[in-house]
Amino acid sequence: MSDLTLVLLAAGNSSRFELDVKKQWLRIDHQPLWKFVAQKLQNTNLFSKIIITSSSDDIEFMKNYTDYTFVEGSDTRQKSLKNALNEVDTEYVLVSDIARSCISEEFLQTIISKKSSSDCIVPYLKVTDTIVYKNETINRDEVKRIQTPQLSRTSVLKSALDTDKDYTDESSAIVAQGGTREFILGDEAAHKITYISDLNKIPCLLKPSTDTLSGNGFDVHAFDDKGEMWLGGVKIESDFGFKAHSDGDVAIHALIDALLGAAGMGDIGMMFPDSDAAFKGIDSKELLKRVVNKIYNFGFIIVNVDLTIAAEKPKIAKYKLEMRRVLAEILTIDSSRVNVKATTTEKLGFIGRGEGVGVIANANLKYFDWTK
Repeated sequence: MSDLTLVLLAAGNSSRFELDVKKQWLRIDHQPLWKFVAQKLQNTNLFSKIIITSSSDDIEFMKNYTDYTFVEGSDTRQKSLKNALNEVDTEYVLVSDIARSCISEEFLQTIISKKSSSDCIVPYLKVTDTIVYKNETINRDEVKRIQTPQLSRTSVLKSALDTDKDYTDESSAIVAQGGTREFILGDEAAHKITYISDLNKIPCLLKPSTDTLSGNGFDVHAFDDKGEMWLGGVKIESDFGFKAHSDGDVAIHALIDALLGAAGMGDIGMMFPDSDAAFKGIDSKELLKRVVNKIYNFGFIIVNVDLTIAAEKPKIAKYKLEMRRVLAEILTIDSSRVNVKATTTEKLGFIGRGEGVGVIANANLKYFDWTK
């Protein structure tokens, strides 16, 4: 059994990446970047356990992909790491960032071979350019570009991070608490993705798959004599509304399920449970906006959607174009890629009796193409 645990940090919000998609959700063929990195390192068979930190928004979706140990992160790298260390029971721990995606087994073996020589093993890169600090040229041979992964004695790292002071890497915290570190020459290929331009410097990443991902949704709501009627994001002239926990927009609810289905993200009831008072009477357009934001954050783009509204009443022909416009704006796609159809059930069933409305929705997604 290995005496080494791997911690991969993936709880960041990618604020410097300047795209809607979080960098940990960039697709490598079909795999999100975080899984690609984790699996690549798992295949080395060097670790007894792999722990991945994740934001609260991402963690449940990540669990759909694999059975690694997931730990909810925090608002800083250091706090996320402290949470992860609670799950580490090996003598040594190797900490890396998901954004450092092309770490070779040879590089790992070099780091691990030094584990008993210091409290922390730190890879670094030499600086070749002239360095000016506060208008003074300094000796570049005295400057190091610090990399991850860093290997630490677990007990020493836990003790070093038991502080309110924030450190940008493990070795700085360990040295500040009197521990030792050893520098080893790093690997240029282990470049970290911080900005969009960094993607051109990562040699091991495959292009995202061009497959189309499809999902469907179905929802029904009965009428009641209270409230306003909203359908497809548009207010409908009607003497009655829908029985529902939210505003009852059955078309948007079906659309949300179609989008979540295509992305493999569960269903509307999981994301917005009707047992939660926070969603009581909420505008369904707001729910759709939250879903669309997640869709883009998690590395998808919306190709098109198609809705079929089955109703004897109200008549919605005059509202269809407005529905397309409203939905397209929320989905951030052209209205030509939002189709709304209306039909009846030929007087059959509860819809045919004029007791409610049913909607079927379909959605198609693709992966965000970061190569462009």
